[in-house]
Amino acid sequence: MQEELKQHRNQCYTCMRPVSTCVCKHIKPLQTNTRFVILMHPKEYKKQKNGTGHMTNLQLDNAEIIVGVDFNKHQRVNEILADQNNASFLLYPGKQSFNLSTSNDTEMNDFMGQRPYLFILDGTWPCARKMLKLSTNLQQLKRVSFDNTIKSKFIIKQQPESLCLSTIESVYTVLNLLKTGGLENCDTGKFLVPFEKMIEYQLDYMLNPDSKNYSKTASKEIAPKFQYKKKTQRSTILES
Repeated sequence: MQEELKQHRNQCYTCMRPVSTCVCKHIKPLQTNTRFVILMHPKEYKKQKNGTGHMTNLQLDNAEIIVGVDFNKHQRVNEILADQNNASFLLYPGKQSFNLSTSNDTEMNDFMGQRPYLFILDGTWPCARKMLKLSTNLQQLKRVSFDNTIKSKFIIKQQPESLCLSTIESVYTVLNLLKTGGLENCDTGKFLVPFEKMIEYQLDYMLNPDSKNYSKTASKEIAPKFQYKKKTQRSTILES
């Protein structure tokens, strides 16, 4: 019991990280026209310390997190979808998705409007695919996607492919594309700083010989990763 209380006392209840590696001083919430609804898989919710969905929510004033797997009968989700004043979209790749990377400002405005709701599935690709498969209400939404031109800096986590980004990196990319299209005017220059600091802290821990996760091969530099899982479900997701 004493050990459990000590653990809680040493945790920041805002960023959900240990006090020694708290990133709150780097959190600078942005005010956006777009409402970001982060649909977080329970498995992702349990690993908030290194998850970027929670950090993304802290970086956005106009955002919320909803935890679950099947959102078909979820009251809050259906409230948003039922509101005639809301134009709701799902950030998810697919052949019929609206590509922000190849659209001009007129096309973006005509498609999304000025104050869209953008749903984001926060979880591994298999978890995200299951969430979408079970949530028939989300299947009806128009999809938004982008062409990824950056490699993920989430080097402490294994991704299926180089084109796969963490939640915070995806939102960062979307915001910059919406800025290009005139739908947003926020300054994203420091949006990824808490994310980068989190990785720095994790690398420091891995480079510490006294830590249980000590790695002689770990690099201090936060650079794009180039090694990924050999098996990928990306093609299946795109076809779905």
